[in-house]
Amino acid sequence: MEIQGLTKILDSIKAVSDPEGLRTRIAELSEAAAAPDLWDDPDAAQQVTSRLSHAQTELERLDKLGERIEDLGALVELAEEESDADTLAEAEAELAKIHAVLSDLEIRTLLSGEYDQREAVITIRAGAGGVDAADFAEMLMRMYLRWAEQKGYPAAVLDTSYAEEAGLKSATFEIKAPYAFGTLSVEAGTHRLVRISPFDNQGRRQTSFAAVEVIPLIEQTDHVEIPESEIKVDVFRSSGPGGQSVNTTDSAVRMTHIPTGIVVSMQNEKSQIQNRAAALRVLQSRLLLQRQAEESAAKKALAGDVKASWGDQMRSYVLQPYQMVKDLRTEYESGNPSAVFDGDIDGFINAGIRWRKQTELEA
Repeated sequence: MEIQGLTKILDSIKAVSDPEGLRTRIAELSEAAAAPDLWDDPDAAQQVTSRLSHAQTELERLDKLGERIEDLGALVELAEEESDADTLAEAEAELAKIHAVLSDLEIRTLLSGEYDQREAVITIRAGAGGVDAADFAEMLMRMYLRWAEQKGYPAAVLDTSYAEEAGLKSATFEIKAPYAFGTLSVEAGTHRLVRISPFDNQGRRQTSFAAVEVIPLIEQTDHVEIPESEIKVDVFRSSGPGGQSVNTTDSAVRMTHIPTGIVVSMQNEKSQIQNRAAALRVLQSRLLLQRQAEESAAKKALAGDVKASWGDQMRSYVLQPYQMVKDLRTEYESGNPSAVFDGDIDGFINAGIRWRKQTELEA
């Protein structure tokens, strides 16, 4: 059995995770959460309670893992002393579970970027491929929302622009969980789908593309100031496939940042004021990420780094003539596209995070 190896891995994770630091943070956040005026600012209150819950969960996982590894050692000794095959099988199953948890925690220690701890805003845009690309964009949005649902992460759809025949021209949504940006940022880039098109009456194979953008959610401490003179705001009536959720007033907002040409549309909130606030938040987030990219590009230019950008084509989803999802950067693959489209993407994400860290170290 690998008990000593598990203990060493846990010790290395604790060295990075800093359990004592977590306890201090929990005490500070608990004090903030107990403040009588906490809910005077609901957004700030939600951030405090979310961070407190996350810190408590992280500390509990670390503490419980130590206990589980000790219990596993005792279980193995018992099985070996009594030559009990059933107990040994139980120990093997627990070993696999502990390995999986340690792997997840180990991945978290690799998320050390400036904005990795942030919540994420994801935008998916249909690319080349006509109606198949629009359908693919909707499949990708469902994939990420299912992933978030399985993790217990709250998600909110901010904007959807529907294609005429089927699917989406674009969609923007938030994943409201600590480290969502650091985790999902490896999903940014061009995704490719190959399948027999359900929209082609001749049953021909179709290749279509969709782009995924992942940005960190803006926080009040970021101070990304945008002068009113640099913003153009247009209001229009929300559109969609129909039903009561489609607004009947001009509440949707399109916000354009004049100097950069960045455009953000929001229509899923109930009022123009709410949509304007959501659009401004996403615009600030995009400008924040752009600023970070410019600073990173300047550093790379000084270092003579000429590697390809992160946003190049990075994953293929092939449904015909065989079934395969393959990441073109990490070589990680799955033979079960249905499970992947249903949110089973942790293997791709973890491989991407390890690949990115290795690339950074090599650079």
